[in-house]
Amino acid sequence: MRKFFVSAFVLGLCMTVQGQSIDKLINSKEVTRIEKILSADDMQGRRAFTPAIDKASAFIESEFKKAGLKTFMGAPNFRQEFFMTESKETASKIVVDGKEINKLQVVAFSYQPQVSLTEKSDITVVKISKGDNLGQKFNEYFNGTKSYLVLVDASFNKVLPNLQHIDRIKTNPGDNTVLFVFGVSEANIFSIELSNTVTKKPLNNVVGVLPGKSKPDEYVIFSAHYDHLGVGSPEEGAPHTATDSIYNGANDDAAGSTAVIMLANYLKKLNNNERTIIFTTFVAEELGGFGAKYFSKQLPADKVIAMFNLEMIGTESKWGKNSAYITGFEKSNMGEILQRNLKGTAFQFYPDPYPQEQLFYRSDNATLAKLGVPAHTISTSKMDSEPNYHTADDEIETLDIDNMTEIIKAIAISSSTIISGKDTPTRVDTTQLR
Repeated sequence: MRKFFVSAFVLGLCMTVQGQSIDKLINSKEVTRIEKILSADDMQGRRAFTPAIDKASAFIESEFKKAGLKTFMGAPNFRQEFFMTESKETASKIVVDGKEINKLQVVAFSYQPQVSLTEKSDITVVKISKGDNLGQKFNEYFNGTKSYLVLVDASFNKVLPNLQHIDRIKTNPGDNTVLFVFGVSEANIFSIELSNTVTKKPLNNVVGVLPGKSKPDEYVIFSAHYDHLGVGSPEEGAPHTATDSIYNGANDDAAGSTAVIMLANYLKKLNNNERTIIFTTFVAEELGGFGAKYFSKQLPADKVIAMFNLEMIGTESKWGKNSAYITGFEKSNMGEILQRNLKGTAFQFYPDPYPQEQLFYRSDNATLAKLGVPAHTISTSKMDSEPNYHTADDEIETLDIDNMTEIIKAIAISSSTIISGKDTPTRVDTTQLR
């Protein structure tokens, strides 16, 4: 009996010490410091391919270094660099059945400096008819490897501006050309002449590592994206106010990046992880998740035990304080593990309440999830009524820093048994994914 009482006393003491430690290391003051820097006006909205994204990267690198993390796979620094190819059209002339097509009716995707095609070339003419699933058809041709002349029914004219604002940026573009022509129903004889300026541009994720003690080849990932929309981004419409054109992205996703840095500091100080922890902030999420796609190819997916992707956690969820939701909750038992580890606390994780938004597929968890990894996004964003989403009003003053701090603590505590190797979430059934 005495031995039991001593053990219980020691256990209680350890929990108290850890509780004091987490409150000391994850606190509102430090959250505010990091969040304020990442979402400041001088970060100019952290748009990819601008000096601002390099400035944000340098700050996160310095925080990883200060935390005492290792670099990824022996890299010389915390920058995981890769290149993307950008194409900008400089001239075009499209003639179909003897009639020159107005440029405003055409959306072209090509990564060749010069394109010259006719009906005798290796190009397939296809149609998107009224009533077709435009998104599905677009993705089929856009992501294909063949050249297509796509004739789009005029009933879809309202989506033309959306297609025209798609960035002509890819990581490994092919030599094919895909041309969408709206309001033209037949193309028997045609000529396509395009001139493009094609450039390779560098980008980088920021990646730091905390090696595991007994299971170093099993990985747990904490991630967020650190890019946003920049200044007066045309993709998102006019600036929200006449006086402020900077899309600060305080919630989207400086909040997630702040959490990753805070967790890195906390878990390094704790220094009891049996599995290797990878902390990463991704670039180019707003352009199509390119940073996460590159990252996912750099390590074997079967060795990734879990991925905690943190996206927009700076505002209260629909349930109020001390709560968040997990996208794809039903696709693994990871959410159940997290909630079990929070038993006795005031915090509650919920399944994603916005299934119609397809959030599981819209953030940086999606790439690894499609490889079977229990990769989920934790968020609080009210996607049916978030007033500052993708506007110039997404600034630090709109965030609930105290609540955000509690969310970060909850993530730290709830992930503990996965980090320790005690719990292993079930894999995502890839056959059930769209």
